[in-house]
Amino acid sequence: MRTETACGLLILLSFTFSPGFSGPVSGKEAWGYVEVRDGAHMFWWLYYADSMDLPLVMWLQGGPGGSGSGFGNFEEIGPLDRNLEPRKSSWIQASSVLFVDNPVGTGFSYTDRPDGYATNVSMVASDMLVLLQDFFKQKEEFQSVPFYIFSESYGGKMAAAISLTLIKAIAQGSLKCNFAGVALGDSWISPLDSVMTWGPYLYSTSLLDDFGLADVSSAADAVKRAVEQQQFEKATELWSVAETVVEQNTNGVNFYNILTQEPDEKVAASAGENYISLQARRHIRPLHSQSLSELMNGPIRRKLGIIPQNVTWGGQAEEVFSNMAGDFMKPVVDVVDQLLTAGVNVTVYNGQLDLIVDTMGQELWVKKLKWEGLPGFNKLRWTALDDPASPGITGAFYKTHENFSFYWILKAGHMIPSDQGPMALQMLRMITQQS
Repeated sequence: MRTETACGLLILLSFTFSPGFSGPVSGKEAWGYVEVRDGAHMFWWLYYADSMDLPLVMWLQGGPGGSGSGFGNFEEIGPLDRNLEPRKSSWIQASSVLFVDNPVGTGFSYTDRPDGYATNVSMVASDMLVLLQDFFKQKEEFQSVPFYIFSESYGGKMAAAISLTLIKAIAQGSLKCNFAGVALGDSWISPLDSVMTWGPYLYSTSLLDDFGLADVSSAADAVKRAVEQQQFEKATELWSVAETVVEQNTNGVNFYNILTQEPDEKVAASAGENYISLQARRHIRPLHSQSLSELMNGPIRRKLGIIPQNVTWGGQAEEVFSNMAGDFMKPVVDVVDQLLTAGVNVTVYNGQLDLIVDTMGQELWVKKLKWEGLPGFNKLRWTALDDPASPGITGAFYKTHENFSFYWILKAGHMIPSDQGPMALQMLRMITQQS
């Protein structure tokens, strides 16, 4: 294991600006690389909250192959937006935030060899454990601070596996940190439950007619058969086919927010294009838009000062996705069960307008939990929450029982902090017991 940063030291400084930055934004930051396996380098970027009394939150992006240091940071919860203007709903107000480009090859993370990529969530969790062991060893001031993992999309699947590895390492004494909980946002916990509810969800929102519902349901059934036969790479390919069927029958619905559609958002398969490339264009490219790529590979790269010359932000994203294809459609509901049984605080939160991980599918897998507290959770009615940006208007509902919570976020799609920033910030404070 090797930690790499400029001059061989961890960087800790006030926000400084390379040419092209506008601001200012105050606050301490640190960033660096950890070699988690031979030739496999993971990049992390930490923003300190104003007070060490606030918790530490690690943010994990989806994809797999989407960059937290880029998209999560500048499009969702970081102190600056893509235009380098201060974000009013930044999570730095309520926590220190650690962005990690995960798995290896994502964002500024990179591998020196073709065989250096992770191929399943167990390997992802093992890599992250090495990074966190290094981080908490170097940043001893955070060892006693409540540590939460927040995630989005495929990041939630990884977060569940990472959390299980984390609590085992803490119990064994190989990692010292105050792990306080995991939050699974619009998360790919049970892929099949998501796919099987696409048709009913779209039909109920008037985005499919009877013929379209039949087409989408047929495509979803093909995915189901592959999963039931344990043919997971085939299931991933058929998942791609099912998405194409959805697009054809909805005139190109936006998988991330069904009420948002731009003329250039329709993604059609090119002649001879394999499904990996198509899916990378569908689900990785939106996280690596041209303007964000220009920001990350320009002024941000210059600011950081430690990115190797041969590494391009997001340059290995398609390889990350491709190497995880065989693991993509596997569920991790059993992992969530283990976390709940172990007493870990688990939160599920989902956007009302998300299609790819629709709320109907999330509710289905939650009902499959074997956790002994589930009957008590199911008996509860939810509680309404006002939208902080519109007092008197409902912004969300939530339900909490023992160590499990569920938040239904209204008027939000897949990227909840982007769509409903103030509501997401309030949810963060509630989950981390600040309100």
